[in-house]
Amino acid sequence: MLLSWKQLVLLSFIGCLGGELLLHGPVFVSEPSDSMVPVGAEDKRVTFNCEARGNPSPQYRWQLNGSDINLAVESRYELNGGDLVVINPHRDRDSGSYQCFATNPLGTIVSREAKLQFAYLENFKTRMRSAVSVREGQGVVLLCGPPPHAGDLENFKTRMRSAVSVREGQGVVLLCGPPPHAGELSYAWIFNEYPSFVEEDGRRFISQETGHLYVAKVEPSDVGNYTCVVTSVVTAARVLGSPTPLMLRADGVMGEYEPKIEVQFPETLPAAKGSTVRLECFALGNPVPRITWRRSDGRPFPSKINFRKFGGVLEIPGFEQEDAGSYECLAENSRGRNVARGRLTYYAKPHWVQLIGDVEAAVEESLRWDCRAGGKPKPSYRWLRNGEALALEERIQLENGALSIVNLSVADAGMFQCVAENKHGLAYSSAELRVLASAPDFSATPMKKLVRAQVGSVVGLDCRPRAAPRAVCSWKRGEVTVREDGRISFLKDGGLSIASVTKADAGTYTCFAENQFGMASGSTRLVVTDPTRITLAPSNMDVSVGESVVLPCQVRHDPLLDVEFTWYFNGALADFQKDGSHLEKVGGVSGPSFLLCVDSKSSTSVMLRKCLRSLVSSLVVLTESGCSPGPPGNVQVEEITDTTAQVSWTEGTDNHSPITSYSVQARTPFSVGWQAARTVPEVIDGNTHTATVVELNPWVEYEFRVVASNRIGGGEPSLPSEKVRTEEAVPEVPPSEVSGGGGSRSELVITWEPVPEELQNGEGFGYVVAFRPLGVTTWIQTVVTSPDAPRYVFRNESIVPFAPYQVKVGVYNNKGEGPFSPVATVFSAEEEPTAAPAHVWAHSLSSSEIEVSWSAIPWKLSSGHLLGYEVRYWTSGEEGSPRRVKVVAGETAARLHGLRSHLVYHAAVRAYNSAGAGPFSATVNATTKKTPPSQPPGNVVWNATDAKVFLSWEQVRAMENESEVTGYKVFYRTSGQGGLQVLSTNRTSAELRLPVQEGYVVHVRATTAGGDGASSAPVRIPRRTSSDARGSPSAIANVHPVSRYLPAVLCVAHALW
Repeated sequence: MLLSWKQLVLLSFIGCLGGELLLHGPVFVSEPSDSMVPVGAEDKRVTFNCEARGNPSPQYRWQLNGSDINLAVESRYELNGGDLVVINPHRDRDSGSYQCFATNPLGTIVSREAKLQFAYLENFKTRMRSAVSVREGQGVVLLCGPPPHAGDLENFKTRMRSAVSVREGQGVVLLCGPPPHAGELSYAWIFNEYPSFVEEDGRRFISQETGHLYVAKVEPSDVGNYTCVVTSVVTAARVLGSPTPLMLRADGVMGEYEPKIEVQFPETLPAAKGSTVRLECFALGNPVPRITWRRSDGRPFPSKINFRKFGGVLEIPGFEQEDAGSYECLAENSRGRNVARGRLTYYAKPHWVQLIGDVEAAVEESLRWDCRAGGKPKPSYRWLRNGEALALEERIQLENGALSIVNLSVADAGMFQCVAENKHGLAYSSAELRVLASAPDFSATPMKKLVRAQVGSVVGLDCRPRAAPRAVCSWKRGEVTVREDGRISFLKDGGLSIASVTKADAGTYTCFAENQFGMASGSTRLVVTDPTRITLAPSNMDVSVGESVVLPCQVRHDPLLDVEFTWYFNGALADFQKDGSHLEKVGGVSGPSFLLCVDSKSSTSVMLRKCLRSLVSSLVVLTESGCSPGPPGNVQVEEITDTTAQVSWTEGTDNHSPITSYSVQARTPFSVGWQAARTVPEVIDGNTHTATVVELNPWVEYEFRVVASNRIGGGEPSLPSEKVRTEEAVPEVPPSEVSGGGGSRSELVITWEPVPEELQNGEGFGYVVAFRPLGVTTWIQTVVTSPDAPRYVFRNESIVPFAPYQVKVGVYNNKGEGPFSPVATVFSAEEEPTAAPAHVWAHSLSSSEIEVSWSAIPWKLSSGHLLGYEVRYWTSGEEGSPRRVKVVAGETAARLHGLRSHLVYHAAVRAYNSAGAGPFSATVNATTKKTPPSQPPGNVVWNATDAKVFLSWEQVRAMENESEVTGYKVFYRTSGQGGLQVLSTNRTSAELRLPVQEGYVVHVRATTAGGDGASSAPVRIPRRTSSDARGSPSAIANVHPVSRYLPAVLCVAHALW
């Protein structure tokens, strides 16, 4: 519960009396962070951390998606201190944004938002297996072969996908669309059987964006079954897709052709500050293309850039604004090259440049709270008071993130938060406002009882009582009121300054402090003494070894002061106890001091360098040598222009070595720490206490500090000056990377890199965009008022498609117009293709594939760049939601995959470019073939004589809804996992010539127009030690020798299955 204003007034009085025992509002020690948990995890507990310190200790409450969580009712939540524990979280009811509220009697603060998300990975959707038809009374076997496994079982493999047939040397893409999921995924591919995974190299590439497998140039060793493996990075769950057979076509080897880039990064890709960006690029081609990268502006890559996967991935760690821009991927082989381009744009969540801090202010005073954050786009600001939106009124205003409150009252006290936000995130900064109301009081800041000053010096008498509002101070010396004159002045903080002090100024001074709540007084006694001076100092001497020397040191001082002498030998304090037999100090109590050196120990010149007098009255000790100087004081900016600032300071302590020079340093919200500033004069000597800082940026907030140096070195820097802003000026830097192109018909798109805020030179910043058709002398100009805008689109029906334009972009602000960028050439948007593809034809390849082909449309380079063709296809009843597949320009055929069997599909083709798509061709149709038989060849038996193995099996009869059997394939390999070989025949028997030294594994499939049918159970033929052997899958008995056999065509492939 928050305190009433009366209680707050009482607290302000207690605060003035209680010192360090003040109450204070809550301040976060830890805030909640985003969490992602697996769906269905049992006995899972998710904890959102929240801890705040405060006096009294804060109480906590939580919100989910903006609504309070009732912990008394909701049993699935627990509160541990301030931490919220979600028990057995469920995706439907618990996902969303959580916020913690910490409250004590002085106010409330709200934490950043923390998201609870749920990661899951569903299985690939399996297709219904073919129906098994039997007669009543007949026996039946329903098969259930285990999936590939080692230890824990994996998912069952879904039904085999249709084979992909390519020529040797041709490129191929095997698709892997992920199943429904949430959370990051990773992709891999199994080759034939687990755990044989596809290894990536310059020829093979697995995209971690799409999951697809790309083979630049197919080789015979690539033939086999490929299975996509999708793994959830969060849950480690893994699912397998349907196997895809890859086969070589028998109609020849693919000739050489230029690279075709199949994997490329988006045209525009936003990247977050500090993130790791990965760009993918891979091309098909024969020979295998080589992938290289470059920046479009020609700038070299920084050393942090990494190239992964044989050049197929460009990795940029720690992304910064200088990494933004256009990138190019070049795919090149002996037949040509191709280029893919894309642009990385920079964005940054809000990050604090200037946090707000706790403020104590008196009633009736005014408050300005500055709150500045960086980010891209530029953040906007809002303020909260005690966890709720701050209500603005006449005396409470916001300006560029700064909060101003005039005529403060005690009711304004509380916890305030500045929230900076852009579309990428939010940042919170919290602070407490205390509004004090109290009479003057000297108990916490008492005046000094005694102040000593030398004749002729300047002395200051402090008077700093605690009071709210600030007290008005007056002074008396004895009973006489002190008035200002040429030597005496009143300071803003209530103190009194007396210049050129004389002994007549000595006496007791009383300060009277008063405000509307009361009055108090304090006194101090001023003692004025004559300065202490050395009248006889030691001097350099040359002495002989063994000779005794007496060095004198005599001073004149005020009789009110006691004098203490200290001697140094070669810069070190003389130790008269340790070196008592060698050094002896004589006198120095009330008269002069002498140093007696007995039996000098060095034959070289001895110089006892100084006599230091440390006075009881804390007078400064003078010395010839010492340390680096202390910090200069009172750094002020006296005059400022758009590019210069007049800075002055006062001399600090020289630490016994004269100051030889000064240097000035500057800091802005955009600089990395303090930077050396250029000054006039360039070299500032030790007697100069002012300089002009030059080459500043207009309309930028600066702080300055000064460093003094002596012959020992540079000293500590001064405290920073107050922040000052340089005056506005006409902008001097135009935008960079002016480019453009693309867009829709009748558009001219112009893009550029926005000018950073520190180079905008003033308010009202914007861009002047100028363009003209190539060859025309008159410029067309327009104004873009947003300083963060990166593009402008000019629309006009008179724009000729793909016409060259000269463009340039200038800058302006309230002070005037700045320069233009260099002129760049940009092409207007292309016109959509006007012709439809001709000679469109479709034919069925299998039960799940149709190939559509067409003739290329006529196209001229002067019309722009043809990007490719789109094939739209559907079945009856699906006209409203057809499916699409795209191919690049130059391709005149496309395969439609994943189709349903024995069904009529309709297809139409159209060309497209960056401006849009052209008209569709006439519709063609084709019917997919029936599915291959689900019944495998049965009763496979074999017998062997010498090097020959004779096989036979039962005929496969297709069901009515299945493709007719046209033949059989016999697959065989050695038991030692050798290369897979295939023999084709149109009979139910075959002869294999197999060496007797090896064992073999054989299985048989029926072949149909719809693809290969189900595989028989594997038949294992052991190594043969005799010239005659026989067997079957289950038993070697009951064998019927093969009486007939046919030679067959042999196709060799390498695989593991």
